[in-house]
Amino acid sequence: HKPLRSSDADAGLYWLARMLAGGEDPHYILRRLTRFASEDIGLAEPEALPRALAAWQAFERLGSPEGDLAIAGLVIYLATAPKSNAAYKAYKAATRAADVTGSLSPPAHILNAPTKMMKELGYGANYQYDHDDPDGFSGQNCFPDEMERAQFYHPVERGYEREIAKRLAYWDKLR
Repeated sequence: HKPLRSSDADAGLYWLARMLAGGEDPHYILRRLTRFASEDIGLAEPEALPRALAAWQAFERLGSPEGDLAIAGLVIYLATAPKSNAAYKAYKAATRAADVTGSLSPPAHILNAPTKMMKELGYGANYQYDHDDPDGFSGQNCFPDEMERAQFYHPVERGYEREIAKRLAYWDKLR
């Protein structure tokens, strides 16, 4: 895990070889690599998680020793991918905020109104369908009315998250 976080493909391969030679269950290794793809690479390289799952599936189909190469390829890919734990940190921050705010209701305008009574109560009133906006973005508030808008996700300036940061900045400007 730590050599991959340090972008050291060679050390990652060495420790993979040591783990397999020592009898570690390849499924455990693949589980950890999949978690690494999600937690340590995240959206900096969105292809990391599908590749981890594909390597796991390849190992399932091939078994060892042929499937070991799929794991080795994944180790190299993950070690050389841009890293970001911004999604992990954002989820943790959102979880803390949800714990603090409890069970606040969504704002009525984003709630569906499948019944007449719900429509009379204002559910769905003034909802802005983002696709109808020329920019495809309405900027409407989707947090509970009793809660200030929060920013949990702070993308890093690496990999694909650079593009995500541009989108977020554009939407902030429109908002």
